[in-house]
Amino acid sequence: MTIWNPWHGCKKLSPGCANCYVYRRDESIGKDASIVTKTNDYNLPLKKNRQKEYKVTPEDGVVYTCMTSDFFLEEADEWRQGCWDIIRERSDLEFCIITKRIHRFKDCIPSDWGDGWENVTICSTCENQDRTDYRLPILLEMPIKHRNVISEPMLGEIDMSKYLETGLIEHVTCGGESGPNARPCDFRWIKEVRRKCIRAGVSFTFKQTGAVFIMDGKTYQIDRSLQMAQARKSGYSYTPGMGMANLISYTLPERTELFNRLAKSDFRSRFHLSAKDKEYVRDKGMDVIRSHAADFVAKRLAPENPENDGKQTPMKGHPVFIAQHATACCCRGCLEKWHHIPAGKVLDQKEQEYIVDVLMDWIEGENQ
Repeated sequence: MTIWNPWHGCKKLSPGCANCYVYRRDESIGKDASIVTKTNDYNLPLKKNRQKEYKVTPEDGVVYTCMTSDFFLEEADEWRQGCWDIIRERSDLEFCIITKRIHRFKDCIPSDWGDGWENVTICSTCENQDRTDYRLPILLEMPIKHRNVISEPMLGEIDMSKYLETGLIEHVTCGGESGPNARPCDFRWIKEVRRKCIRAGVSFTFKQTGAVFIMDGKTYQIDRSLQMAQARKSGYSYTPGMGMANLISYTLPERTELFNRLAKSDFRSRFHLSAKDKEYVRDKGMDVIRSHAADFVAKRLAPENPENDGKQTPMKGHPVFIAQHATACCCRGCLEKWHHIPAGKVLDQKEQEYIVDVLMDWIEGENQ
């Protein structure tokens, strides 16, 4: 990874800017981060060593561009074309441009941009639902080859599912806020975006916890040195087909406690077997019903990203379907929320048997 800052300084724009790390860092050394200046690294990708070879090579990884400012900042309009010229010349490098100003994109691209350059990824930030619904439609409608999204700092629950379902977003990153005045980040928000990414087949990175991290209703103060490490340790980053969720540790709920919680849910507790369902169970026998349950679980729940996940279990038509809704075994999101089994994990035999046992316990209880 290479950081290229052709200019430094920025203007705060939206809620995510409130505790900007650039402002915080500059203030600590007596600088005013609102003053935008061209840097000595303006032509960094073109610099060469004594052997007249480029100092920045493809082996160095992605070139993250304008990390102490915004590439589409109005104050940098006079310098931007020169950067596009450099990016064009260094077509062997991959550039990633993260911006809060995607609304200026169309007015800031070079004349030969066409439908995008293959070596440029545009990453729009979206710290809350309001900015998500404003920026992502613009990101999707612009002529861009590679689109990423980053929610950092993540300031609330965000639903970006309809944007992910377009298939145009390649990667999503989420993370909490650092610094002494950091606003809290709830792990529920992270997991929900991750689940939506899995459903859409989009890779996901949980970058950092932030300084104030909420998990299972408890608030933790996380030291700066541990924020990224603990996010990595959680295992909640995801790349389709890589089996990364297998590294997530979790504990299955105690059965009695689970059924007590389900009984307190207005939605789950409304499900019951009808007289017809009970007759079906008696006619087929519990062994046959168990085999049906095992088949449904294996085909509809066990894959890493089940087809039509979230809608794969009918609300009626078989006693097992009713049991799945009653016990929150109907989709991978509910399995994670109620049973702690991580989304994105191929269910092993033990996990499948656990789910079948839960379903059969409920069905047996309904038939007493």
